[in-house]
Amino acid sequence: MKRILLIILLAIALAPVSAWAKDADNSTRKERNHIREGNKYYEEKRFADAEVAYRKALEENAASEIAMYNLATSLIRQSGSANPNEGNNPMAEAQSLLQNVAQSARDISVAENAFYNLGNMAFNQQQYDQAINMYKGALRKNPDNDKARENLRLAQLKRQQQQNQDQNKDQNKDRDKQDQNKDQQQQQQNQDQNKDQDKQDQNQNQQKQDQQQQPPQQQQGGISDANANKILKAMENEENATRRKVQDMKKKEAGASSRPRGKQW
Repeated sequence: MKRILLIILLAIALAPVSAWAKDADNSTRKERNHIREGNKYYEEKRFADAEVAYRKALEENAASEIAMYNLATSLIRQSGSANPNEGNNPMAEAQSLLQNVAQSARDISVAENAFYNLGNMAFNQQQYDQAINMYKGALRKNPDNDKARENLRLAQLKRQQQQNQDQNKDQNKDRDKQDQNKDQQQQQQNQDQNKDQDKQDQNQNQQKQDQQQQPPQQQQGGISDANANKILKAMENEENATRRKVQDMKKKEAGASSRPRGKQW
């Protein structure tokens, strides 16, 4: 409901103004005729033709605050058909014209409407701080402007909502950052534990390899098992050889005693 009300108030403020009597001394007949022509086109919703007429009025009098204000309103009406690819940005030009009028217009009503429309433009762009300042500018020109006061309150409410949303976003970012730091710490801890375990496994494997590569332990006295086996084998062979010699000698002796003796003489 408030959004619809804002659009209605915007439409009322965009109505063009006429060449008022108080500005007649500084205006020319051609300028006033072009403004009247532009206002006629504006009422017929022929906003492009109205723009042309207002620009002709400014050619006659570059300081015409009424022509500048009305030109700004016709540009705003055409903003929906702008082609940004062609550099056509009527809203930017309209804003510049309204800012000039708001600051320098001698007519209080023209300045009031310029501030009010600047507030509406800022509001629609969600620039609520700027909208608040513009509505306050309109109220300084006319404290009885109820439309500006109502939109001021709405802009203040929107700004508070925006600040709350930004605060929630910041809190969520901080929470996400804390969670991310915790995850990174946990990952680092896991990596360190894995590195320690890998190092222990490597040490154990290295010890096993070293044990396998060590030479056989020697028996007491400095003789290894292999050398002891060789010595025992040699002693056994020597004993067998000795035993065979003894057996051979016994056989020879036994043979000699059994042989017949010769005839005794």
